[in-house]
Amino acid sequence: MLKNKKILVCVTGGIAAYKAAEFVRLLIENGATVRVAMTAAAQEFITPMTFQALTGKTVLTSLFNLSDELRIGHISVAHDIDAAVVLPCTANTIGKLAGGLADNIVTTLLMATRAPVVLAPAMNWAMWKNEIVTENTKKLSAFRRITIVPPGEGYLACGETGSGRLADLNLVLDATIYAARTDQQDMTDETMLITAGPTVERLDTVRYLTNRSSGKMGFALAREARARGAKVLLVTGPHQMPAPFDVETVEVKSALEMHEAVMARFAKAQIIIKSAAVSDYRPERTQDSKIKKHDGDLTLTLVRTPDILMELGNKVKRGQYLVGFAAEDRQVLQNAKDKLKNKKLDMIVMNDISRVGAGFEVDTNAVHIIDRHSHVESLPLMKKSEVARVILDHVQKRRTEAAAKKKPSRKSSRGGSKSRGSSGKTTGRRGSAKPSKNANTNRNENPSNPPKDSKPANDKENNSSS
Repeated sequence: MLKNKKILVCVTGGIAAYKAAEFVRLLIENGATVRVAMTAAAQEFITPMTFQALTGKTVLTSLFNLSDELRIGHISVAHDIDAAVVLPCTANTIGKLAGGLADNIVTTLLMATRAPVVLAPAMNWAMWKNEIVTENTKKLSAFRRITIVPPGEGYLACGETGSGRLADLNLVLDATIYAARTDQQDMTDETMLITAGPTVERLDTVRYLTNRSSGKMGFALAREARARGAKVLLVTGPHQMPAPFDVETVEVKSALEMHEAVMARFAKAQIIIKSAAVSDYRPERTQDSKIKKHDGDLTLTLVRTPDILMELGNKVKRGQYLVGFAAEDRQVLQNAKDKLKNKKLDMIVMNDISRVGAGFEVDTNAVHIIDRHSHVESLPLMKKSEVARVILDHVQKRRTEAAAKKKPSRKSSRGGSKSRGSSGKTTGRRGSAKPSKNANTNRNENPSNPPKDSKPANDKENNSSS
């Protein structure tokens, strides 16, 4: 997600400085070219040699390095980056930035750059709660190009517990990706609803029914959408990852809870991507205590859960674009096309779960993307972050094409004839980049949808947010 991006990592003097080495590795894994700058205090905790070994580049440690300053090195570096990250960011550095001071290599670089800056504070809880630090943080937050990733709570190096612990590195990575990709903002006016993860259907106090979905695909979509400027609403089942940074996240467990959360929010979104693996069935009855083992077999009665995707297909309006996911291990393309039609989708993403390295519980995927016009693109095995990028590229391309078809021709704009349906009303296209004037019209009225007597829908959602 950071391919061809240049990131400056500034390390200041806190005990969390050792975590900067892991953060640099994460950036490089995501395709970034990394340069590191360190204050003198940071070098008391970790050596420049560590970062030089990781990045393959000399580390900036002084304003007065003769070899660098022959070309005013700190200025050239500041002008040649896509984003800067201060990790950890101490109370001292926050104060200097808020006051406009540039008295060391890090603060000078940050004053000289016009690139977005991400600050990841880490300090003792009392320092973080100090009124002066609070005011300085508030002042810096007011600048659009500065993002602050608040510290988390937990055990601190001083032996106390509280807020001040360096945020999860994945959250800082998210913020860095968003900052470095401000030149790729093709979704700034969009609200996107994404579902992710499995659902859990309770059987008794210790047992439940679920599936192998990890939520990684849905989370990758949420991060990609946010990086492209969208406001993202993420509804997710249980997961083992930190929620994406700066994404409105709703945590649910059961299919009924996910149904309720989605139906309460879908009207706000122009794009809806339902990648969650929702349980098709739930126990008819749940027990308030553990079901004890006894002689003989145990029979469970399962009942259908709401078909969220089917309901969305019947409810979304013109101007909204609906994408479904499916997981299949045989006849994958035909099953995907049937689901696309029966559930009235604009696009479907098919996970071929029979393929090694794709689908559940892994960081890679190989999918088929099919739109409502039966165009198919089959992707090779790639990282889920890359799959997410391609999916959103397709969504934007199809929505832009639909919007272009809605524009009146030069002849019609001069008072000539307009394209009309048999009813005499001007026809429109659903899923366009901007809602039509008939945005409140139910999309089932769209003549491109299947007639009422079309093939009945498959009663399984078969989604996968692996």
